[in-house]
Amino acid sequence: MAKEIGGLIKLQIKGGAANPSPPVGPALGSKGVNIMEFCKQFNARTQEQAGKVIPVIITVYKDKSFDFILKTPPVAVQIMDVAKIKKGSAEPNRLKVASISWGQVKEIATSKIVDMNSFELDSAMSMVAGTARSMGVKVSGKKPLAVN
Repeated sequence: MAKEIGGLIKLQIKGGAANPSPPVGPALGSKGVNIMEFCKQFNARTQEQAGKVIPVIITVYKDKSFDFILKTPPVAVQIMDVAKIKKGSAEPNRLKVASISWGQVKEIATSKIVDMNSFELDSAMSMVAGTARSMGVKVSGKKPLAVN
């Protein structure tokens, strides 16, 4: 018999760095979840992604047990890693802070497509390029017409 769901919690935590301080502690404590148990499991599963922001969806059941699903890092975080910048532009339409190639856009789209509302790589690449533009990061070169 399936467990009855008590709630869902969505958080973004740095890989390998979950601890009971905010935002993790208050979010889980309000649902009655064992905070230290979650932190141990999360840190063990994200050890190889240390320092990267990892979105997590925690399903809390009525009996105070939990499951969680790890997502891929947000597109904006991946763009900042690839472009080697700390933050996006304050005025993205006027001030460009970096440049990335369509090949790098394709890499990001390929890794993120499982978490996007896109079924085709071409449309996922367009979404990643749009995010880059809104951050003030220029996408250089010509977009490939047919992407396989």
